[in-house]
Amino acid sequence: MHEMALCEGIVGIVEEEARKRAFTKVNVVCLEIGALSHVVPEALKFCFEAVAARTIAQGARLEIVETPGTAWCMACSKTVEIGQRYEPCPSCGGYQLQVTGGKELRVRELEVD
Repeated sequence: MHEMALCEGIVGIVEEEARKRAFTKVNVVCLEIGALSHVVPEALKFCFEAVAARTIAQGARLEIVETPGTAWCMACSKTVEIGQRYEPCPSCGGYQLQVTGGKELRVRELEVD
């Protein structure tokens, strides 16, 4: 389960920001997760609670904003929304798609004290 390692990285980012900005408590961690990122949001929530224990993020609520996968279709010259890689263009049915979005996993914002 790579979500555990991802959560360790997220908590590391939160701790680094706490050092830089001198806050002492994190109430909410808001993440942006793309549909094509290969991250399971439910697993990430489960792991976050365990990894955040005994850190500045202990007890913080994890909010997840899911973003759609997008691609540029070379056949019909449109940006289209896709649910997974290697599916056809929903507009023309072609398979010449270049993924342009939905791969991200980022800390979007923190609510702190």
